[in-house]
Amino acid sequence: MPKMKTRRSAAKRFRKTGSGVLRRRRAFSSHILTKKSRKRKRRLRKPTNVSKADTKRVKRMLGL
Repeated sequence: MPKMKTRRSAAKRFRKTGSGVLRRRRAFSSHILTKKSRKRKRRLRKPTNVSKADTKRVKRMLGL
């Protein structure tokens, strides 16, 4: 059976940490920033963990 191919779109969006947790960037940070508060924009810069519900699906896309 051939190797499973990684979904390249997912590989560009997600990173695995040393402890095995999946990280992702936050949404809503690319445009229409004038109406968003400073605090909110600052929070959007930081990456966050993939939710528990989506972890299995993302791992399958990454071939992990």
